[in-house]
Amino acid sequence: MKILVINAGSSSVKFKLFEMRSEQVIVSGLVENIGRDDAHAILHGCQEHVRLDLPVADHDAALAAVRDLLIDNGFIDSFDALEGIGHRVVHGGERFSGPVRIDDTVLEAIEALSPLAPLHNPANARGIRAMRSLAPHVPQIAVFDTAFHHTMPPSAFRYALPARFYSELSVRRYGFHGTSHAYVAAECAARMGKSLDAVNLITLHLGNGASACAIRNGRSIDTSMGFTPLEGLVMGTRSGDIDPGLLAYLSRETGMGAEELDTLLNRECGLKGIAGTNDMRDIENRMRDEDPDALLAFELFVRRIRKYIGAYAVLLDRVDAVVFTGGIGEHSAAVRHAVCKGLHILGIETDKMKNENLTEEGGAFHAEESRSQLHVIPTDEEHSIARQCLPYLTQGR
Repeated sequence: MKILVINAGSSSVKFKLFEMRSEQVIVSGLVENIGRDDAHAILHGCQEHVRLDLPVADHDAALAAVRDLLIDNGFIDSFDALEGIGHRVVHGGERFSGPVRIDDTVLEAIEALSPLAPLHNPANARGIRAMRSLAPHVPQIAVFDTAFHHTMPPSAFRYALPARFYSELSVRRYGFHGTSHAYVAAECAARMGKSLDAVNLITLHLGNGASACAIRNGRSIDTSMGFTPLEGLVMGTRSGDIDPGLLAYLSRETGMGAEELDTLLNRECGLKGIAGTNDMRDIENRMRDEDPDALLAFELFVRRIRKYIGAYAVLLDRVDAVVFTGGIGEHSAAVRHAVCKGLHILGIETDKMKNENLTEEGGAFHAEESRSQLHVIPTDEEHSIARQCLPYLTQGR
């Protein structure tokens, strides 16, 4: 059973082809710089990586190139050989609380949600339209980043704003990275030898974008990102939590408008705003030389994560494990150590040697006496999407 997972961005398309009977990746790749002269495609999974420079004017051409790459290299005979196609969609709004088989109505709804994710949903929809044209007979499933967090109670997802903003404009906390949080939660439960619905977890997706999630009995009950991905943790270029009154102050004092403030908070803040770089590796290197900006950026990043761990531990009552994932979570032993150091009040104890000697597959790094386990689990959102597609592929086929 072959399932192709598509992640269409504004100027790129990532893809992975799975054999779901064994849950193995057959091949993966991406098409980059869509609409530019330096557009190219890369295929991982052959004896040697394949890189092709080719004209790719739009998403239709990009996905046609994906089709040709898969066929020319012998991975499929045609798109019709696929059992299904899964699409990552960033925002499902209040309407979509789980995966859904795509039809005209669903696609129109995804496009209608574009004001909530203007950088993502339009690109996701373009990818869907292109694949429906190229593979009209193959079932196609939308999997939403926001869906995992639909189990949050109103006390977690509502803002303390007049009710009309929720009822008329759908202003609420949605949360993001849901596909990643769901994947590592399921993997953690399996590694612990427990059923997902029997564990309480705090999952930390730490990368250029970063979020925390409180998971009770396998279900999200709170998450750090909100109406947009700006809320919550300090990130690579995003501010995370700030006083909303600061925006009015900056507008009055600097004359900055809404678009300028949006650009500031999304692209010029976070680690980059403090240290001048959003690369944690650079920050850690500069910390060895006692660079004050790097030290402050690291401390701000870690302190915010620790605050959320403490808050979520109270909400959950019992924390069976804390899970680190994402580029920083998986690869920075220094961040993991700093985050967990001093969490003795929660019964969390680390094993320093294990933390510093984890492999690419991750692993556990808690001390024997720790009440909560500590795990590093590489995220695989495409794998999660492929898994979530399975129940929908027998409908109407």
